[in-house]
Amino acid sequence: MPSKADVKAWKSQLVAQAEQQILKLTDSDQFKRYLNTLAKFHHYSVRNIDLIYAQNPQATQVAGFKQWQTAFNRTVDRGAKAIRIAAPIIKKLTPAEQKRLDTTDDRAIVGYRYLPVFDVSQTSGEPVLSAKDFVKENLADHQNVTSLYNAFKDYLNQQPDLKVSEVPLATLNGAKGYFQPSTSEIVIGGDEPDNALKLKTLYHEYAHSQLHGLKSAFKDRPRAYQETQAEAVAYVAMQNIGVDTSKYSLGYVATWAKDKAVIHSALSEIQQVSNKVIELSDGLTKQLGLQEAQKDPEHDLKKLSAQDLNKSYQGLQLQVKQSTNPQQKSELKNQLTDVHQEISDRTQKQLQAFAKQNPKIKQPDPESDQSLKR
Repeated sequence: MPSKADVKAWKSQLVAQAEQQILKLTDSDQFKRYLNTLAKFHHYSVRNIDLIYAQNPQATQVAGFKQWQTAFNRTVDRGAKAIRIAAPIIKKLTPAEQKRLDTTDDRAIVGYRYLPVFDVSQTSGEPVLSAKDFVKENLADHQNVTSLYNAFKDYLNQQPDLKVSEVPLATLNGAKGYFQPSTSEIVIGGDEPDNALKLKTLYHEYAHSQLHGLKSAFKDRPRAYQETQAEAVAYVAMQNIGVDTSKYSLGYVATWAKDKAVIHSALSEIQQVSNKVIELSDGLTKQLGLQEAQKDPEHDLKKLSAQDLNKSYQGLQLQVKQSTNPQQKSELKNQLTDVHQEISDRTQKQLQAFAKQNPKIKQPDPESDQSLKR
């Protein structure tokens, strides 16, 4: 059994290792791998994204040992090395502790523990699909990228505190677009021939509006810092929809992110905006009908065995309980309802078949309950 000092040193080593990996990101290839990780794990905390990346830069989807079994019908491969992530230790507060901490909350985080998770590459079983799998092929078509660009621009123009307009590229002095903080206006080169680059530019300038507007927390960051953040968000957003802009984005970022001290702090501040852009894009692609229908047999409930159906139901219950994203939770609840309905339909059919095969068994009288006396 390791001593408390050993455990503490091990925890510190995990965090230090993550920090070291981030500081190496001035190299474009490493920077690309980190941003890819950010796109894949946009629902994790920055701290856990860093921990996952430091231990396995190629990780794409992670879950606990039991969750792989119950939620995804997959098993962790023998000998697989776990990735450790930080989970809060929450304690119920006594009245004395509430007074000492000057809080009315019933519970508080008192520390962190490191839990083992495994990447999908360390597991075997049924295929695991993500939203990115459903939009990648369609969005590779530039016509569909243009549809998403127009939908995103229209959405932003409906917001009371932001405006998006287009001007000829010739008037932008070599730039693709810009954000004007004083008027909260995004200006895009409307005649940009590369539609994917045009969408990426809109993501870039939107990131500026959220991170570096007059009322934003990071409005006073140096120019190099701001450009690194905005392009990182744009790259992550494009990666999420399956469009690779690395040939443009990584050279752009490498030009600005020259100081290693900038890298980690800059990236730690883009998490919330990255999440927001990804969720907005996912919602718009659904509205536009660009997401492909799921083809995994797991989603054809009538083809599942009773055992697999029950496993699916239990797994969805767990995912609904653990989900913190309102949109994702709503979708999971709808799936759970569908599975519940399928189980109910099968049960009714089995009961009817049993009654038909056993006609001598007396069926309950639906009105008998009213004649019973207590």
